[in-house]
Amino acid sequence: MSEEKIEEKVEEEIEEKGSAIGETLSVIVQALILAVILRTLLFQPFSIPSGSMKDTLLVGDYLFVSKFSYGYSKYSLPFSPDLFDGRIWSSEPELGDVAVFKFPPNPNIDYIKRVVGLPGDKIQMIDSVLHINGTPVKRERGPLFTDDETGQIVQSYKETLPNGVTYSTLDVNLSSTDNTRVFEVPEGHYFMMGDNRDNSSDSRLSVGFVPLENFVGKANVIFFSIRNEKHPLAIWEWPENLRVDRFFNGL
Repeated sequence: MSEEKIEEKVEEEIEEKGSAIGETLSVIVQALILAVILRTLLFQPFSIPSGSMKDTLLVGDYLFVSKFSYGYSKYSLPFSPDLFDGRIWSSEPELGDVAVFKFPPNPNIDYIKRVVGLPGDKIQMIDSVLHINGTPVKRERGPLFTDDETGQIVQSYKETLPNGVTYSTLDVNLSSTDNTRVFEVPEGHYFMMGDNRDNSSDSRLSVGFVPLENFVGKANVIFFSIRNEKHPLAIWEWPENLRVDRFFNGL
């Protein structure tokens, strides 16, 4: 083979490799753009780091949050750029929704709690019973809950909100949040509480009233769950720690 033909072949191989690398980079960039769009506009994954929502949500649950349920605010976007105020295509949270929101005193922190008070509502806890506008929420004793992280056995209660939404709460012991003052929810704000009533920092304490703008989305479904604070990619830990019965549980 002549020297010229060898040079031509080398150049062709370099061009082919360059084209292949360019195509690969293009696919990666497109995939990243698609992932950002899906995460921003449709669904965002979240993990549960604390027990404030037991026994509805457990430490090690991974869930999808629908970003479109309440419309979009600056907090719907990655890094929360200050591009606009309020919400666009806004839809109001409903009583009983489990929602992710930005912690009002520090919007860099995500919280997840249940909506128990709408704008204009008066909320109070009396002897561990939630009262909305002076009326106690229906509360029935449920089964004992065994915490698979601590082994603690706790009494659960089924609450039914005025709109018919039912869910389970835990009552661990007497605490300062079992009896509160009356909280009157301002317009454009919501009252949020954890289902683990004696172990939740929520609107009764440091969270305060949550502005509609701070809502990130509504929790929809648990898609993965692993106990004992094991990493979800630690496949060798799965046999003993997966909570398969929680996979694809709706909220």
